[in-house]
Amino acid sequence: MLSPEIVQLAAIALAALSVGGIVYVLVMPYLSDERKVSKRVATVAQGQTRARTRIGVPQPLQMRRKQVQDTIRDIEAKQKAKKRISLRTKLMRAGINIRPRVYYMLCAATGLLGGFIVLATGSSPLISLLAAIACGFGLPRWYVSRRLKLRQAKFLTEFANAIDIIVRGIKSGLPLTDCLQVIASETPEPVRSEFVDLVEQQKVGVPLSRAFERMSDRMPLQEVNFFAIVVAIQAQTGGNLAEALSNLSQVLRDRYRLQAKVKSFSAEAKASAMIIGALPPLVMGIVYVTSPDYISLLWTEKLGQMMLAAGAAWMLLGILVMRKMINFDY
Repeated sequence: MLSPEIVQLAAIALAALSVGGIVYVLVMPYLSDERKVSKRVATVAQGQTRARTRIGVPQPLQMRRKQVQDTIRDIEAKQKAKKRISLRTKLMRAGINIRPRVYYMLCAATGLLGGFIVLATGSSPLISLLAAIACGFGLPRWYVSRRLKLRQAKFLTEFANAIDIIVRGIKSGLPLTDCLQVIASETPEPVRSEFVDLVEQQKVGVPLSRAFERMSDRMPLQEVNFFAIVVAIQAQTGGNLAEALSNLSQVLRDRYRLQAKVKSFSAEAKASAMIIGALPPLVMGIVYVTSPDYISLLWTEKLGQMMLAAGAAWMLLGILVMRKMINFDY
């Protein structure tokens, strides 16, 4: 049998290794040369593009490109300036038509109900208070974020078809406003409601660029930003709007297809990560149910608490690594 001192030293060493591993995973990308290399490559590519523009591109095309770049820069600056999002905006994005006051009342009612249910099961007042806080703050926020993701996913599935309606209408001779009214009356939700708001704003005299900007605020997606940028550039510089929107529709379909392919390729890795991450607490719960005296030493003894903390640190490190491996940028 090993002495308690040796076991304690081993636990301390294990905790130190876990902390060092976490620091390595979080800090190493900033200390490595990969960021410097990528920045240098981007700088060289930008310099070559500028030189090529100065040498071989006609002057009118340079002016048009400069106008496009200025428009995109202005839109990005406006989006970066809007960092804080109000509760009313969050509810509007999630498609929940209630006032913030009603939302806070529902949060309070949910918290009181959750705390009362936990207290009625015989738990301590502290645990009931924690349950009330979790039900009052965490559960409503999770529901709103869940509704927001589902609504955005439904919007993306129909947004490319809405752009195709605009393309076909413009090619047949209809103005842009009539095409927007067709989308507002015939497309399914949530695309229909967003374009209904767009058409109603136009009827009261809101400029088209401002209406599209508000639409991107209500539906904060890159695809909507692309659409707003294309329409804003066409309004300022002119050009073939049908061709630009047709190319945008193809890009959106390619992005959606790539997203589905990435999800299918990473589904097995995500399932494996979920199983591996849930296995230790699941086994711990089963052991606690079958023999609580055997496993209770982990939180009753000082050495067990250190081992439990080290195990939790290793679990956190593993989850971060698996999350980094299965999340793809596309």
